[in-house]
Amino acid sequence: MADVTDPKINEAYLDVRSDKSDTNWLLLDYESDRSDKLLVTKTGSGGLTELRDAFNDSKASYGYARVTYSNDKESQREKFILVVWIGSGCKVMRKAKISVHTANVKEVLRVYSIEVAARERDDLKEDPIVIRLRKAGGASYDGV
Repeated sequence: MADVTDPKINEAYLDVRSDKSDTNWLLLDYESDRSDKLLVTKTGSGGLTELRDAFNDSKASYGYARVTYSNDKESQREKFILVVWIGSGCKVMRKAKISVHTANVKEVLRVYSIEVAARERDDLKEDPIVIRLRKAGGASYDGV
């Protein structure tokens, strides 16, 4: 099991979800290579592009982000995504624990529209994620 008891995780989660905050993403990393304790290592307001650059190729991490997109000329939507990152240089034992640990992370980062499994930064390009969010959102007036 992953240790997600650090109160700063819930604080950062609520900050990302708050309409009153500019913070729109958070990053959870393991305390060390041998630890299963997760900590908030970064937050930001630069959107998915900034979050994508925050991931480390040698680590497994979790990201949570608010994605804002236009559905048509008249409206904007905000949806949340959960990112499960497994970098190309991530150690084998860490990779083996990810599925179990993801369930623990979902207990804290509870509300999101889609889960994105990312192995490389291209998996976090905004356009394909927005297409997935539109499909998950139900009502689509622009044929997507």
